[in-house]
Amino acid sequence: MRPDTPAENVDHTAEAARLERTAGLYPEDAEALLLRAAAHLELAGERPAATALYDRLLSSPGALENPSLVRALKASNLWEYGHEAEARAIIDGVRAASPRDPAPWIIVAESLEAHDELEAAHETFTEAARLLLPAGQEPPYATHPVLYGRHRVRRMLGLPHDDWDTRADTLHSMPVTLDELHDPKRVWSLGSDNPAELAAEISRLRAELGAYREALSRPFPVAMLHWPAEELTELLTAYPALAAEYPSYEEHLTSIEEALRELESSGTRNLGIVRGTVPSYEAFAASENTPPEDPSLLPQYATTLGARGRAVSWPPERGAACWCGSGRVYGECHGTSNI
Repeated sequence: MRPDTPAENVDHTAEAARLERTAGLYPEDAEALLLRAAAHLELAGERPAATALYDRLLSSPGALENPSLVRALKASNLWEYGHEAEARAIIDGVRAASPRDPAPWIIVAESLEAHDELEAAHETFTEAARLLLPAGQEPPYATHPVLYGRHRVRRMLGLPHDDWDTRADTLHSMPVTLDELHDPKRVWSLGSDNPAELAAEISRLRAELGAYREALSRPFPVAMLHWPAEELTELLTAYPALAAEYPSYEEHLTSIEEALRELESSGTRNLGIVRGTVPSYEAFAASENTPPEDPSLLPQYATTLGARGRAVSWPPERGAACWCGSGRVYGECHGTSNI
């Protein structure tokens, strides 16, 4: 499915089947591909089939990259077709696991919110904020929905602003403020006979839709290609013409970090890093009918890996290991200011 294809023009069942077939061809990417397939099944109203895919992933023999995300999605889906008790049990398990990825927290909190469990949703968003938001640092882009969701639920609960609400207001860049977007009284405006009130609500809804479109405008990360040391050695041994692209391993690592920081400073969001391997690169080159020595193939390879869900978000979370594989904490490795 192309990112710019309108949802109403998509055969979600067929797209899910295509993604399942693709997962069979690329078992190393099965987790990302089957999650997308399950999402299409949910959109098609085939929720039991989506649950079957989540169960398939959770029972797979290999370790999942993000088991909490799979469980959160399964819980949200189950609740939508009447399996509330099972969904609640899974949500409790996700919260107890304290995942370092914001996505599972957001999914379970929004599921609670959607079923009018506002107090539990507020507690979940707050737990996520305490765990994931670095004190005194700019919140990573992936954590912004945690703050926005918490702000929204607090408005519905009638709670006063706190420091995290103020941070959410600061991060929000749309013309309509978060307080207006999350005003519980907006629902009454939609039923008003007053043209002025309806026009104002349409303006707010357009701003909210703009925020969603901005978040969805780049469905895959802008991914930089990282070759681990042994893979880079193998690559340059097999294709010495690429040595001009990679003068040394150290320069390769530095160039990745510098490029990502430059993109971040220019306002580019959803940045990531993909790891290349020589066998998969050669297979990609063959699929493109292009010799592996062609340097123009490298960014295409990175984009393809990102589209297959292989990207790791950048920068790493606070205290996480550096993306380069050194084993050191990112802040003490490539996250230092003197890169």
